[in-house]
Amino acid sequence: MDTSGKEKEAMQLMAEADKKVKSSGSFLGGMFGGSHHKVEDACEMYARAANMFKMAKNWTAAGNAFCQGARLHMQLQNKLDSATSFVDAGNAYKKADPQEAINCINAAIDIYTDMGRFTIAAKHHITIAEVYESELVDIEKAIAHYEQAADYYKGEESNSSANKCLLKVGHYSAQLEQYPKAIEIYEQVATNTMDNPLLKYNAKEYFFKASLCHFIVDELNAKVLLSLLMYEEMFPAFADSRECKLLKKLLDAHEEQNCEAFTEAVKEFDSISRLDQWLTTMLLRIKKTIQGDAGDLK
Repeated sequence: MDTSGKEKEAMQLMAEADKKVKSSGSFLGGMFGGSHHKVEDACEMYARAANMFKMAKNWTAAGNAFCQGARLHMQLQNKLDSATSFVDAGNAYKKADPQEAINCINAAIDIYTDMGRFTIAAKHHITIAEVYESELVDIEKAIAHYEQAADYYKGEESNSSANKCLLKVGHYSAQLEQYPKAIEIYEQVATNTMDNPLLKYNAKEYFFKASLCHFIVDELNAKVLLSLLMYEEMFPAFADSRECKLLKKLLDAHEEQNCEAFTEAVKEFDSISRLDQWLTTMLLRIKKTIQGDAGDLK
C-alpha cells in the first residue's frame, strides 16, 4: 500500500492547523472572538494529521502531531482531551522514540492525577514501567513506576491490581539483589492473598519466593528456618506444599554443604514444576554459597 499520499496529506493538514493557530492571534484576547473556534479546528486537524501519519507508519510525526493537539487542548482547558492526546502521542512515539513516549505519558499522568483519576494514572505508570523494562532496560526506573502504580491502585481499593504491580517490584528487587525489599513485598502480597478463596493458592508461591530471598541473605539459615515456621503457622497449606518440602531439603543440603543433594532436590522439583528464569537464578545464587559448587543446577 502506497502511504506517501497519506503522508503528504498529513503534512498539508499540519500546515493548515499551524496557520489557524497563528491567525487566532493573542489567545486570551481572542477567547471572546472567533479565535477560540480556530484553535478547536486546529486541534481536530492535528488529530487527523496524526492518524494519517500513523497510516504512513511515520511514528515520530504522528507523535508530534498528537502533542501539538494536546497542548492546544490544554490551552482551551479541555483537560481530558489533552490527556488523551498525550497518551496517543506516547503510543505513537513508543515505536520510534521510547524516551519521548515516556515524556508524553508522564504529561498525561499529571493531568489525570490533577483530576483525581488515579486508576487511569496507575495504568499509564505501568505503561511507562513496561517501556523501561523492554525498550530502555532501566530496571530501577521500571520499579519506581510499578511502585507508584501500586500506591495509586491501593488508594482506590484496587488491591488485586496493586498486588500485580508489587509482584513486579518484588521480582526485580530480588534480581537487583535488594532482598530485604523483595522479602517484604512477597510477604505482604502472600498475606493479602491467603484469605482470598480465589487467590489463596498463589500464596504458597509468594512465601516460597520470600524464603529463597531469606536463604540468599542469611548464610547461617537461622532466619530461613524462622520464616518457614512463621509461614507454616500463617498459612498451614504451605507446610504441605512441594515448595516448602523443597526448601527443607535445600536447607539440609546447605547445612551439610552437599552440592549433589542440593542439585538432586532441585531436579526432582523441576521434573514436576518447571523452574522459570527467576527461580533458577535465585537457586543458583544459593547454590554458590555451598563450598565446591560447580556453578549450575545440572
